[in-house]
Amino acid sequence: MPNSLPSDPIGNVEAPKSEARGSKLEKTLKHGVLALALVLLAGISQEWIGQTGAVSPVSSRKAMPQLALRQLDGGVWKLDDHRGQVVLINFWATWCPPCRQETPGLVRLATEYRSKGLAVVGISMDEGGADTIRSFVNEFHMPYPIALPDSASPLVSSVESLPTTILVDRQGRGAKMYTGQVRESVFRDDVERLLAEQPGPKPEKEL
Repeated sequence: MPNSLPSDPIGNVEAPKSEARGSKLEKTLKHGVLALALVLLAGISQEWIGQTGAVSPVSSRKAMPQLALRQLDGGVWKLDDHRGQVVLINFWATWCPPCRQETPGLVRLATEYRSKGLAVVGISMDEGGADTIRSFVNEFHMPYPIALPDSASPLVSSVESLPTTILVDRQGRGAKMYTGQVRESVFRDDVERLLAEQPGPKPEKEL
């Protein structure tokens, strides 16, 4: 099965190899983005997995699995709560240079398109503590929720490269996955395409 590639990627990082960052989390970042696709997006068509540019056609999209994650400042972020919106799920870390470069564009998109139906969530892959994450969030004035996956979660153990982003349509179906830093213009074009889609029937099944 071909690996899932970003649209117009311009940078990504692998887990650091140094002892300073030899945490359990970063040691688990070795299984590959394809594993993430298999775990998180099981059941999405082969055509979607192999795409390198275009958003997946509606006919080939499948429902995302249920996703509920603890938020940095309390509460739980649930994908199901955003049915009817287009969602960008961004995996990032404070120590990831491409993540720092990509974040301002995500901030602009979240602010500009919130009223039009876009929801953005950042899933921090850090283990440096909440204060480190909050410092990053404050530096970039991130207006969207930040979630903290359990270190034992298959989501964590399956991400090889950061940033990694998943685009979900209004019906809760996976439409595209990006690996590595992506230009704001690419996200913008894909988000606008999904926002312009007419609401369709509910996904055939939940995974």
